[in-house]
Formats: sequence, structure tokens, C-alpha cells
Amino acid sequence: MAHNKPELHFVLIPLMAPGHLLPMVDMGRLLARRHVKVTIVTTPLNAARVRANIDRETQLGSPIELQLIQFPNAGSGIPEGYESVDTLPSMDLQENFFKALCLLQHPLEELFKKLNPTPNCIISDRHIVAAADVARKFQIPRIIFDGSNCFFLLCNHCLYDSKVLKNVSDSEPFVVPGLPGRIEFKKYQLPGIFNPNAIHQGINAVREMVRRSEEGAFGVVVNTFQDVEAEYVKEYKKVSGKKVWCVGPVSLSNENNLDKAQRCKGSSNEGEGEQGHYYCMKWLDSWPARSVIYVCLGSLNRVTPEQLMELGLGLEATKRPFIWVLRGAYKREETEKLLLEDGFEERVKGRGFLIRGWAPQVLILSHTAIGAFITHCGWNSTLEAICSGVPLITFPLFGEQFYNEKVIVQVVQTGVKVGCERAVHPGEEEKFDAIQVTRERVKEEVEKVMGEDGEESKRIRERARQYAEKAKKVVEKGGSSFLDMSLLIEEVTEHVKGLKMNNEEAKSHNTLQINA
Repeated sequence: MAHNKPELHFVLIPLMAPGHLLPMVDMGRLLARRHVKVTIVTTPLNAARVRANIDRETQLGSPIELQLIQFPNAGSGIPEGYESVDTLPSMDLQENFFKALCLLQHPLEELFKKLNPTPNCIISDRHIVAAADVARKFQIPRIIFDGSNCFFLLCNHCLYDSKVLKNVSDSEPFVVPGLPGRIEFKKYQLPGIFNPNAIHQGINAVREMVRRSEEGAFGVVVNTFQDVEAEYVKEYKKVSGKKVWCVGPVSLSNENNLDKAQRCKGSSNEGEGEQGHYYCMKWLDSWPARSVIYVCLGSLNRVTPEQLMELGLGLEATKRPFIWVLRGAYKREETEKLLLEDGFEERVKGRGFLIRGWAPQVLILSHTAIGAFITHCGWNSTLEAICSGVPLITFPLFGEQFYNEKVIVQVVQTGVKVGCERAVHPGEEEKFDAIQVTRERVKEEVEKVMGEDGEESKRIRERARQYAEKAKKVVEKGGSSFLDMSLLIEEVTEHVKGLKMNNEEAKSHNTLQINA
């Protein structure tokens, strides 16, 4: 690895949530391998999650480091010891969390005064609106990191621009205008900002503030790649008028098993020991190729205990081995009680492996025994499955997850729907039916992707394999994502040179005026 002094210094400011922190750290490592000095700014408890991988990168000579700022617990009303979305003791604190993000401006400015060399570029999560003010104050270009995809960005743009939602009811299917293909949604599947029934109106106001803060950005860097959504990338670039760089899948920066295992080490001690990743991988080794179902509904899982129990009974009915991650489950104590009273774990002992803490997902998905992934359709999970050639069974919950389901089922066609019809936003869990997806439907959809006889299952598995090959090629030298990262570095370099020349010209002009 090169040891010359880097010419550029990028400061990366991720949102404090695993689904945002991890891909930005992966991207930081990729930039540092391209001879850019990278400083990742986060809070102490979030730094603990990623320090192992960053330290290992540094030991290899990569110019990357962590810088810490304190999370503003006192000013935001969030109890001490909580510094990320997924660890909040109550989802009622979401508005407080966004308030905390706004309070980051002063600590960020103080840090920037001390950073050496002076930063040339900020890449910040779109939700860190304070970074926009810091960028203006220090006259540094700010690039938005978007952890979703261009399909999502384009859909949102078209929904805002067309005003189509004014004329449809919550449950009425409608076609999103302006998209390259025919994409249908129901209004109640959309993110909270389009959902007038969302109970957190304060959060909607924050989302609008985030949207406005993006207008002055130098560009957008997206964790996606051309082969997944080429038409949507092209159209989003056209309608947004922004510079857009597609640099994913960034999870492929984790090339060896140690990187994959420690990608979020420290996020939770649960699941370590007997149910740690070594035991998990040893268990997977005992099963044939493509025979195991992997189930994980994300770190912000808001599924009711009754629905989780129904999902478990569906897994049992498949008669197939499975790994089920129950981390962060909504009303977790009630879920555990249901599982215990039902005797579920005893019945599936041997072929059902339950993980109650953090799971090394990239490592698990890359194991040859995994044959399908029941997922909440978070974009990181979706990409990680695509990279591993694993077919998906979609179980979207809220946010952009119903958009990602469309990418999986309609665009790349590497998965099937399990039947979730309505987004259930955090705080609304008790408003709707406790069960949307039956055990029978779970069994049926698993067979669609894992069955040996059906033409559909063979087609889905083949497409999944093809996309895994494409994903690996795009990040290699000459691939579209490799070239986009080169372009990103070049365009920031040119911008910095332009700023320097303008400043020198201004100084020269001022000197001439003084001498005159």
C-alpha cells in the first residue's frame, strides 16, 4: 500500500445507526485505499462498533482514522449511554435524536479547527443537516451520502414533483409517474414523509428540513451499482441536476472472513460466546449448499410478537434448517414469552439456530449453506444478499423498504414477496392487525425460491448468481463503481484547485487595490 502523503483529506460524518454507519465506514476504507486521507467522525459508542476494522486498515498503511465528538445527550433529552437510533430505549425519542443531530454543529466546528491537514471535502449522511452549515462556514464542498439507491431517490423526486398523491386514497394502487418502468404502490406503503397519518409530525418536519438542506450539496454518492438499476441511475442524474457517483456495493471492501466477522464488532455483546459467530459458522458448515434459510428483519425491527411467532411457525413448517436473528425485536419480552410457552425452540432444536444479539450478516450470507434470505429489505441487507448470490424473500416494514422490495422483485428479479401490504411506522404498531403474513405464506414463498422442481425457483437462483458476479466486477479495476470512485476523487480535486485559484486571485486583487 502506498505511503506517500495524500493530496486530499475527506471527512466522513455518518448517521449514528448501523445501517448508515457501516456502509460509510466501508466507503471510507475504499477511499483511503485510493490514497485519500479519510477522517471518520462519530461518537464514542459508535466508534467502538467499527474500531477493529479501522485499526486493522491503519496497520496496513491506509491513511484512515477515527475522530470522536461527544453525543449531545444533555441538550437533546436522550439518556446517557444511548448514542444511536437502534439503541434508543423508546421510539418516542426519535424527535429527540434528530434534535441531537442539529446540536452537532458546534462540536463539529471545534473539531474542524483542529484537523490537520485542512479537510478538502465533507461526505455526510443526508440526515446530518448540521454538516451543511459546517461546510458553508469552512468553504468546503459537501457531498451527501445516501445509503439507499437511485430507484428510491428517483421515486421520491417523482412523487414530490408530480403531486400524484393528492388524488389517491391510502389503499388505492397508483403508478409512479416519470419512472423508466411501470411501478405501482399503495399510498400506505410509502415512507412517513408521504404518509399524512404518521403520528410523528415533528419527524416529518425534520425530514422536510433534510430535503431542503440537500439543495446546496456538491453531489450525491450512492451505495449502488449500474447493473442493478442503470435506467434509474440515468434518469435520477437527469432530473436531479446533481453530480451522482455510484460506488457500491461498498460491503465488498470486506474481503476476508475477519473483516466480515468484525464489521460491527462491539455493537452488542449479545450473541457472543456459545452463540457467537464461530459457533454459528461451525453450525452452517454442517449443512449442504443452499439448504439453510437466513432470517433477519433489521436492527430497527418493529414486528409485533404475534407476527414474529407466526413467522417462526412458518419457518418450522418448511422443515428446512434456518438461522433466525431476533436482535432488537419490538416488545422483546412478550416475544420471548410466546416462544417459551409454545415450546418452539425445543421442537426446532438442531435445525433452528436462534441469534438474540448481533449477527455477522455479511459472513453468514457468504456461506455456501445459505439458500434464501427473509429480509426487511433494508438496502444494505439487499446489496449484501445480491453480492453473495442469495435469493431474497421480502418482508418490508417501513421507510424505503417497500421501494427496495420493488427493486428485488421487479427490477433485478432475484426474490419473491412474502405478502406485507402496509408499512407500519414506528409508534403505529398497535393501530393495525398484529399479523400481516401467515405461516402458510412463509412456507409457500420459501418453496418458490428453494424448491428443486419449479422453473421459477431455478430462474430466481440463476439470476441471483449472475448478479453476484456483476457486483464483484463493478468494484474491480475498470468496473463502473471503481471508475465512479475515481471520478469522485478527480472532481473534488478539480473543485479544490478551482477554490484555491479563486482565493489566490482574490488576494492578488486586494493587494493591487491596497497598493493603488
